[in-house]
Amino acid sequence: MATLFLMCGLPGAGKTTLAKQIESSHTALRLCPDEWIEPLLIDVTDFAELDRLRTPIELLQWEVAKKVLSLGVNVVLENGFWSRAERAMYRSQAEVLGARVKLIYLNVERDELWARLSKRNENLPPGTFAVREDQLDLWMSWFEPPTQEEIDL
Repeated sequence: MATLFLMCGLPGAGKTTLAKQIESSHTALRLCPDEWIEPLLIDVTDFAELDRLRTPIELLQWEVAKKVLSLGVNVVLENGFWSRAERAMYRSQAEVLGARVKLIYLNVERDELWARLSKRNENLPPGTFAVREDQLDLWMSWFEPPTQEEIDL
């Protein structure tokens, strides 16, 4: 039975680092939206275009993930999964395919997130984007931390 790993957390929480470890240790296909978006951008500072591409890329990756899960292969999704509704939708669709779902929540305090992002912004690794402090604060206001019940399912 395949497992869908949902990496839940804000930028700078360590989702990609842990997802790469899971990819290796669980022989999983890792799908990171930013890594697919970056090559499509002419200007990586064009946040409007970045935002426009996010939903179609995440939908495309989900279609790939569903096919892979149905083949019995583990998948790691790095979308961040900021809302309970989004997490529930992915969980229910994966379970219909017969896959297990593991929500991995990386809970990092705001000051630590900003410290990590500031450092990352100085030398952006491939497949990542600069994050401004005002963006982080806005996104934190949107983020719905998972309940213990979501994590334990």
